[in-house]
Amino acid sequence: MANALTALRLLLVFPFAFFMTRAEPRYSILALVAMAAAIITDILDGPIARRTGAVSPASGTFDHASDFLFVTCGLFAGAWRGVFPWILPALITVAFAQYFIDSYWIHRHGGLRRSPLGRYNGILYFVPLCLEIAIGLGLGFLHPVLTLLVWALVLSTLVSIAQRLAFMVAREKLPAGPAQK
Repeated sequence: MANALTALRLLLVFPFAFFMTRAEPRYSILALVAMAAAIITDILDGPIARRTGAVSPASGTFDHASDFLFVTCGLFAGAWRGVFPWILPALITVAFAQYFIDSYWIHRHGGLRRSPLGRYNGILYFVPLCLEIAIGLGLGFLHPVLTLLVWALVLSTLVSIAQRLAFMVAREKLPAGPAQK
């Protein structure tokens, strides 16, 4: 069941990205529905996996990859429309690739090696999409908040990339983060 919820989120990636390329309010409503479904499936899949004993490194990677694809495709679509700078989805792509390579090829961890900053960034990457949807629904006063948040995420993603690179080079253990999904 948990993997089915994650798969549903994955199926929403391309429709959501399409909706994010459009500036009309009707597409903002459709993007809102897709975003709500993505957030609900993301909130529910972890507890269901734990309750049913379906937690595994593969299911965790599937969950994170689905989140990554949903967020970055939405951000790239918004960047194509000119509402986000291209650097944010590009840096998220670099950070996720680094996360995957560090976990599976460098440290051969058998699962994703999480970091506290990466976890918070991963959650916050959904927020610019939500703000842009709200702006598309007429809440234009949120635009300065969106701009500030996007550039803060660019900075925190650069810090996360540098931090993981330092740990990769030193081949050290990442610091413990908050309880995981």
